[in-house]
Amino acid sequence: MQRIANLIVLKDHQVLLLKKPRRNWYVAPGGKMESGESIYNAAIREFKEETNTIPIEPHLKGVYTMVVQDEHTDMENEWMLFTFVSHDLEGIPFEVTKEGILEWHPVEALAHLPMAEGDRTNLQFAVSGQGVQYGTFVYTHDFDLIKEDIQASYEGEKQ
Repeated sequence: MQRIANLIVLKDHQVLLLKKPRRNWYVAPGGKMESGESIYNAAIREFKEETNTIPIEPHLKGVYTMVVQDEHTDMENEWMLFTFVSHDLEGIPFEVTKEGILEWHPVEALAHLPMAEGDRTNLQFAVSGQGVQYGTFVYTHDFDLIKEDIQASYEGEKQ
C-alpha cells in the first residue's frame, strides 16, 4: 500500500494549490512517503520540494483510504493519504515546477476548481473543519467517485 502525505497552506483566506498538467486538476502539494519516514516529516519534505517554501507549524487534518476499483478485473489499487494544514509559510513559492503550476486561490474556490471529489472533501475540511477527519474514497479507474465514507473526531468539546 502506497502512503501519500500532502499539505495545504491557508493564508489570508487563500490556499496554495498545485495544478497538475495531466488532468489540469488542483491538488495540495505532496507526494509519496519514503521508507521509515514519519507522515509529518513527509508532508513537510514534499511541500518544500514542490513549493520551495517551508510550512509553519503544520498539523494533521485528515487520514484517508483511497481506493481505485477496476470494474473489469475486480482488482483494487489502494493507498493512504495524510493531509496537513499550515496557516503560514516561509519563502516565495515557485510559480512553475516539474509537478505543475502553483497558484493561490480564495478558499471558496475549493468548491468548484477541477479536482478529485475526495480531494475537495478533504481540502475543504482541512481549511475550515474542526478536529481530524477520516474517510474512505472509492473511485473508478477514471477517478469518478463511486462512494465516500467520512468520520471526524474532536479533542475536547466540538466548537
